[in-house]
Amino acid sequence: MGSDRTPDGATSRRAPIEIRRDDLSSDEVRALIAEHLAGMESSSPPGQVNALAIAALRVPAVTFWTGWIGDELVGCGALKELDPRTGEVKSMRTRAAHLRRGVGQAVLDEILRTARRRGYERLLLETGTGPAFEPAHALYRRNGFERTERFGDYVATDFNVFLARALA
Repeated sequence: MGSDRTPDGATSRRAPIEIRRDDLSSDEVRALIAEHLAGMESSSPPGQVNALAIAALRVPAVTFWTGWIGDELVGCGALKELDPRTGEVKSMRTRAAHLRRGVGQAVLDEILRTARRRGYERLLLETGTGPAFEPAHALYRRNGFERTERFGDYVATDFNVFLARALA
């Protein structure tokens, strides 16, 4: 467990983040996905949002997780199987009140564990560029993701970037 500084400068312990596999059935989780999609729309050029809506997150090839601190939903993420050796990171979102508190890392850790357990050789992802995406880029760089070529059905533009990480 890490520690944070409170507004008065004191050190406090971070609350544990519990990662749960989720079926996207609760209103709270659906609201988080709506928040994620709205955030992507507001931070991306028209027609360049590749975030998955709820129906696309419920397909068999996608595993979806939520992050919780106590009974508070704080974030989410998903892993989409592209083929038996490759997965794609999708739908990473941290609630604004919990940014830079380890939520994204906790969700990504679960995605990495699951990808290794499944025998994937690498993980891929597509994300946007610009200030709204810099915290995500930093998270992915810290976790060994590097730029790669376009993959799948994505269209490469000046706005998006493709990242990959080999899994050992």
